[in-house]
Amino acid sequence: MKPLPLRHFLLALAVVAVWGSNFTVAKLALHDLPPVFFAFLRFLLVFFPAALFIRRPAVPWRLLAAYGVLIGAVQFGFLFMAMKHDISPGLASLVVQSQAFFTIGLAMMLSGEQVKPFQWLALLLAASGLAVIMVHGGADATPVGVILVLVAALGWAGGNQVSRLSDEVNMLAYVVWSSVFALPPLLALALFVDGWPAIRSGLTHAGAVAWASLAYQAVANSMFGYAVWGWLLARYPAATVAPLSLLVPVFGFTVSALVMGENFPMWKLAAFALVLGGLAFNLLWPRFAATTARR
Repeated sequence: MKPLPLRHFLLALAVVAVWGSNFTVAKLALHDLPPVFFAFLRFLLVFFPAALFIRRPAVPWRLLAAYGVLIGAVQFGFLFMAMKHDISPGLASLVVQSQAFFTIGLAMMLSGEQVKPFQWLALLLAASGLAVIMVHGGADATPVGVILVLVAALGWAGGNQVSRLSDEVNMLAYVVWSSVFALPPLLALALFVDGWPAIRSGLTHAGAVAWASLAYQAVANSMFGYAVWGWLLARYPAATVAPLSLLVPVFGFTVSALVMGENFPMWKLAAFALVLGGLAFNLLWPRFAATTARR
């Protein structure tokens, strides 16, 4: 298996650091901006002005539309709604990783394959961690917050399935041009959920931190993150690159503790260990089993 050279490992590490810290950065903006409208502004900035300089990828419009709606409206619309009041940044970064299991489930439904025993064990571990969060979450993770983040994770998984229907494609162009399709549902949802008075107040009173967070969301998280991750996946096996995504909640927890002062009692650490353990087992067991079988 082709390993990552140090410079490319550091590049991948920069991506997961950006993705993990993004939860705290978003929380800072949500103090000033209503959540769904914040998601709308994020994808507006991803699309424009980048679309003036980046050519549309050679994929059907229906795939771009489906990806934009699932990632934009479902994943980030619901994630930001949850993060406004109902879940802490650290726990949000952990719960949303359940997208890995939704991705497996959707793949099984579409292909007719059976869930393997090790996948059931991985799912049981992760589900146990989510149950700990539901029972002990309190103000750090209300049941509504956990459910909203799970819906966001389902949207992410759906977006993964849509992106796999395309041949090799420039992922930066894919993200930019799909973002335009996130805008209509996000605007409609913002008017319904946030309401025009909150949107107007947010636009009027948002400070420099909120606008800097918006730029970070669009440029660092979406454009840099997806472009570099796609570039790495095009050059190295997925089994080499994908395990690094397990570090996203590690950065999520760490940055939230340093910036937001989020506390991490034993129940949070137990939930972290169970969910991350389930994700790691699901991702790494096939590789371990294949290596053992060759000996």
